[in-house]
Parts: sequence; structure tokens; C-alpha cells
Amino acid sequence: MSSSIAFALVFFLLSLSPTLSLPSKRNSYVQNACRVTHYQDLCAKTLSPFASVAKNSPSKWARAGVSVAITDNKDVLRYLLKTRLSTVGKHDRVALSDCRELLQDSLDSLHKSLAVLRTLRASEFQQQMSDLATWLSTSLTDKDTCLDGFDKTSTKSSTVRMIRNRVTMSLYVSSNSLALLNKLAANGLQSHKS
Repeated sequence: MSSSIAFALVFFLLSLSPTLSLPSKRNSYVQNACRVTHYQDLCAKTLSPFASVAKNSPSKWARAGVSVAITDNKDVLRYLLKTRLSTVGKHDRVALSDCRELLQDSLDSLHKSLAVLRTLRASEFQQQMSDLATWLSTSLTDKDTCLDGFDKTSTKSSTVRMIRNRVTMSLYVSSNSLALLNKLAANGLQSHKS
């Protein structure tokens, strides 16, 4: 009787083995994809939910990166729209207003990018990569310009500090999406369906 219990236990543990190795496989997909980014920890944290779908596909990782950047950009824009102008100084009110507009432009660029990433074609691949690089770079520039608008001396304002932190993190997320796009451009479309 004890040998049949031991056999059942061994069989049960062996049946769990693929399940136990699955998270490490997903982690290796994410780590491999994020290796090309400047903010690898942030990349791994934000993109890990896509690992089981994206696996080793540069196009799926690029799409995931832009999707995450869109969600993040929307969250920051929502925060900026809720921020009352009365909570910041006179100079920073103008910067906040400009920043709202810049983040909306950034969001538009990200949406255009995602639309193209969903329709990649071998016959248009080089032009699509060029357009995508332009739009994602524009998204980064918009966020950088937003940050530049705030008075560097207004560090006492918790609202301005929070805005800077949120926009900076969003800039990092967008930077990661551009790095993933560059990896796709370097690998070409042949690996896009894998």
C-alpha cells in the first residue's frame, strides 16, 4: 500500500513539474525582451503579463510595449486633468496646461503606433518602422517638453513633484516601447509571426 502511495505522490509531483517551470519560462521571455531597454526592471514589471502570448516575438513585444505606454499615458493625462490649477504656482499653471496638451499629443502618437503595429506588412515594413520610430520619438519628446516646462525652483510644491514623477515614469515606459520597436526593426518581419 505504501509503495502505491509513493508512486502516486511521485506521479503527482512529476505532473506538477511543467506547471512549476512555466513561471520561469515566462520570466525568461520577459527578461530576454527587456534586455534591449534602458529601464529593464520597469520593463519586466510592466510587460510580464504579456509573456505567455508574446514569447519570443519581437512584434508582439513591441505591440505590448506600446499598449502599456498607452495605458500609462492615459493614467498620467487623467491625473493632470484632475490636478487643480490652484494647487500650483503661476508659472507652473501655464506648464500644467501645456503638459496636458503635450500628453494628449503623445497619446495620439502612441495610438497611431499601435494601429500600425497591428497591421505590419512585409511590403511596407521599412516605411512602417520609420513612421513608428517617428511617432514613438515624438511621444518621448512631448513628455520631455512637458517636464521642461515646470519651474525648476518649485520643488517645494508637492503637486509639481508628483507631476514630474508621474511624467518621468511615463517617459521611461515610452522609452522602453521605443527600444522594443528598435529590436523589431533590427530583427525584421521574418520573426514577427513567431
